Amino acid sequence: MTILDDILMEKAKEVEVLKKFIRTNEQAKVFPKRSLFERFMSNDHVNIIAEIKRASPSKGIIHADVVPSEQAEKYQNHGAGAISVLTDEPFFKGTMDDLCEVRKKVDIPVLNKDFIIDEIQIDRAKSAGADVILLIAAALPAQRLQALFEYAKQADLEVLFEVHNEEELSVAQSIGASIIGVNNRNLKTFNVDLTTTERLAQKMDITNILLISESGIKTTADVERVRKVGAKGILVGETMMRSQALDQTFAQFQIKL
Repeated sequence: MTILDDILMEKAKEVEVLKKFIRTNEQAKVFPKRSLFERFMSNDHVNIIAEIKRASPSKGIIHADVVPSEQAEKYQNHGAGAISVLTDEPFFKGTMDDLCEVRKKVDIPVLNKDFIIDEIQIDRAKSAGADVILLIAAALPAQRLQALFEYAKQADLEVLFEVHNEEELSVAQSIGASIIGVNNRNLKTFNVDLTTTERLAQKMDITNILLISESGIKTTADVERVRKVGAKGILVGETMMRSQALDQTFAQFQIKL
């Protein structure tokens, strides 16, 4: 059993509860559409998806007292291109209420960062105001990923399709993902290696694909490494959450493409 296996087992229990209490998304609020793809592809600098994350299985408690709406406003004011809100509760101490509160405070795209295994989670993300959802290649068979990808697109949500090896990248490409996140953290071991982005970028057509490098970004040199191979965006969580000077942290990451 890996950490990912443990998370997915808990997520299956969560989905069963959701299905008892959430029937349809007919009462979902209508939010203005905000495209992460268009925003990031049109900018002339490396775009930052700044993440709100209270804890993680590998790092434990990171920032237990964070107020998500306030943190999101700070991120936006310092130049974040999008906000990622981790909504898994058992392992990351997040909630869907966090996403709802963030959505009220910012006008940049909001990513619902969670372990999505069922359509009902996509309905919930849409209702909460997410612009983008995450699908993790390592979490599900290709056929199931395809179905969830299509369901999200029908709901007018963008999909950040996360991969961390060549086999998973092939799945993303066959499904037609236009936003591909390369996770430098192996979700089975939680080890981090930036060469993952460097290696997989060589197998992508980055003229049509928005490449996001995820995890392990801590310095300007790290950003330069992934920029050189075509990443137009980075997802940064722990570094942002621990930062005592967000202006300086953002400044070191916002480099020209």
